[in-house]
Amino acid sequence: MKAMVLEQTVLLDEVAKPLRMVELPVPEPAANELLVRVSVCGVCHTELDEIEGRLTPPRLPVVLGHAVVGHVDDHGPDVTAFSIGDRVGIGWIHHSDGKLNENLSPEFAATGCDVNGGYAQYMTVGEDYAVAIPENLGDTEAAPLMCAGAIGYRALRLASILDSEPLGLMGFGGSAHLVLQVAKHLYPRSPVFVFDRKKEVQKFAVDLGADWAGDVDQLPPQRLKAIIDTTPAWRPIVESMKKLSPGGRLVINAIRKEDGDKEALLELSYHDHLWMEREIKSVANLTRRDIAEFLPLAAKIPLRPEVTLFPLEKANEALQNLRQGGIRGANVLTIQ
Repeated sequence: MKAMVLEQTVLLDEVAKPLRMVELPVPEPAANELLVRVSVCGVCHTELDEIEGRLTPPRLPVVLGHAVVGHVDDHGPDVTAFSIGDRVGIGWIHHSDGKLNENLSPEFAATGCDVNGGYAQYMTVGEDYAVAIPENLGDTEAAPLMCAGAIGYRALRLASILDSEPLGLMGFGGSAHLVLQVAKHLYPRSPVFVFDRKKEVQKFAVDLGADWAGDVDQLPPQRLKAIIDTTPAWRPIVESMKKLSPGGRLVINAIRKEDGDKEALLELSYHDHLWMEREIKSVANLTRRDIAEFLPLAAKIPLRPEVTLFPLEKANEALQNLRQGGIRGANVLTIQ
């Protein structure tokens, strides 16, 4: 089978094409596993972290990719939940201990990091961690929902807002543009305020239904009950905390924060940023429950991500495009 493989961690400023196309054997499913023929796979910022070593896979080479949609091509003898031909999705959680907080378990294994993922024609996954794709979601629409959409849904749940309470979105990329649409569906009376440095992104947010959009350091028309931060920087934490109402919550939906502007944390004031029971909560990984709850909701809304398509062999170009911020919505690889 064809696969795009990461063989060593590199800096993308120095190596434009970190992945190499190779031929690998088609994997054999274990007794409780599905063999999935991959149709599409979303491209995620987490892959950039893996490539540059901020999130180093435990073994190399590895096939990246964790926003997978495909069809069951074969399965082991113990599988009962799916049949050959069924369409399934696979997210960042490849397997874990199955408990409520399985995303925090030491047994958590990540698709495309701890095990080979979806930048390939085939992959395997346990039947408990595959999810049926609703019929009215196309493959390319569903792929971003497996990661950016589902983790955004988890972040929105952790924000714990009530309908009519104002929500902020700090940064407006692949995840936040989906969270906006979900929030408008679940909390129709809650105004949503978007913060992003780029004017064209601010306009995009308003076009999608945001009640207001401005720069990261601007104050919104009112204080916010919760803010979801999806940026890789530290200054948005300081800026978010000053925008929260008493008892407000900042939810950081990012797998890492880069060191470039870490000195911004020195500007934190206890009185202005932390006092009055304001809090900070991080998002760690996904559970199968998150994806299983989110996909039917996305189909009901219906959620339609903005998608740019790349063939599998152009995965390096898709990654560089993502890194340079040259997209609206999500990049998706098509697998032949």
